[in-house]
Amino acid sequence: MEHTHTQAVVTENIPITEQKQSSTKDLKRVLGRGDLMSIAIGQIIGAGLFALAGVAIGMTGKSVNIAFMIAAVFVIIMAFTQIVVAGTVRLRGGFYTQAALLVGNRFAGFYTIIYIITNISIAMYALSFADYFLALIPGINSTLIAVTILTIFYLANLFGVKEAAKVQTIMVIVMALALTLFVVFGMPHIQPGYFSGAEFMPGGITGLFAAAALLTFATGGASVVINFGAEAKNPTKDIPFVLIVSTVLVAIIYAFIATVAAGVLPISEVANKPLTVVAFEILPYPIYVFFIVGGAMFALATTLNATLGWVTKPVLQASIDGWLPKRLGAINEKYKTPHILLTIFYILGLIPIITGWNIGGIASFALILNNVLLLVLSIATVRLPKVVPDLWAKSKFRTSKTTLWIISILATLTSGFQVYLLSKDLSINLVLGNIVILALASSYAIWKYKSGKVQMEISYEED
Repeated sequence: MEHTHTQAVVTENIPITEQKQSSTKDLKRVLGRGDLMSIAIGQIIGAGLFALAGVAIGMTGKSVNIAFMIAAVFVIIMAFTQIVVAGTVRLRGGFYTQAALLVGNRFAGFYTIIYIITNISIAMYALSFADYFLALIPGINSTLIAVTILTIFYLANLFGVKEAAKVQTIMVIVMALALTLFVVFGMPHIQPGYFSGAEFMPGGITGLFAAAALLTFATGGASVVINFGAEAKNPTKDIPFVLIVSTVLVAIIYAFIATVAAGVLPISEVANKPLTVVAFEILPYPIYVFFIVGGAMFALATTLNATLGWVTKPVLQASIDGWLPKRLGAINEKYKTPHILLTIFYILGLIPIITGWNIGGIASFALILNNVLLLVLSIATVRLPKVVPDLWAKSKFRTSKTTLWIISILATLTSGFQVYLLSKDLSINLVLGNIVILALASSYAIWKYKSGKVQMEISYEED
């Protein structure tokens, strides 16, 4: 494995135009703890809650609220290594920098290709938003709605990460109000004897933990704030805090929502059904409409907005380092945003919307590849004291070698379990597709590195 921390930026014999290229150092360090918290909460609360709560009820009945809390524990265990790393160094290229630092330069190139592919499914959020919109106002062209909402958040992020964070905070407040109304109106309707009877944990401990494993997809997502390392004011302090607190906070909210979802109507009527079934039963129609808009639609909108904020940052650093054409890493002088890369991801989101491409399978595909990357990064965290000994000595997360190994192994096993859950029901074509993409990404990384065009900038630093 290469020691990325020993490499410096090479400027000899490089044209002046290239010497003036952008750096992630040019990004504005404007995101405080509150901004990161809004981004994390908005990223976590998405379609997963509205789609998976009913499925989890079918698996574990009224104990679904406990399953949500267990899911949060699983997510935090998976994030142990990310918390340690992000709490030790500022990662200007987010997970890309982590990949280069802990595994090596070639792996960073491999990571870049897989990362781009896994984020092709960005269109899902816009398409799901359009579905909810049409449920309230039928007859409008769904493609037009999806394109419009994607464009709105593309522009919001184009004008600066701080401005997009302000929009995010407003939407998160509205979303919190909508979800709170669901709980407040629903609690009085919960049938007595909730924690007893055949409908509580009907699948036993196995069903409870199976539901919890499924619900990690609804409670995960906070780790994306690592990709804002270059724009956070105090990343080594704020990012670990946000990772833990946002996950726990959302899990508690989910538990209350799940209690209402499973406790008002018979389990047979809500199992494998969306939350809107219970919402229609307990909410006055105007509040029901507000729940759909401020709850379901804003949940998707905040996830889309957050995604457009963080999705460019690892690729930005990869472009600066030469894995992709360096001109892609241009940063807008006025707004300090990677406008070219943001536009590319915007276009990647538009293509499935306009063509009607079904990306449901691609979503599962992307999740598996992403978890494979996280699995590698988790076990590689044991190298942190070796690659940045000075920063590790100062880290508030500094621990013994044995403890670091235990943390890394726990996170790796949990990520591996996620990969298993995602892949066990995949068709043979999707399995082969995953293998082909992994092979192509490896080949590209080796070829590009040998070409001599990759000049790795040191993209980590002390807070």
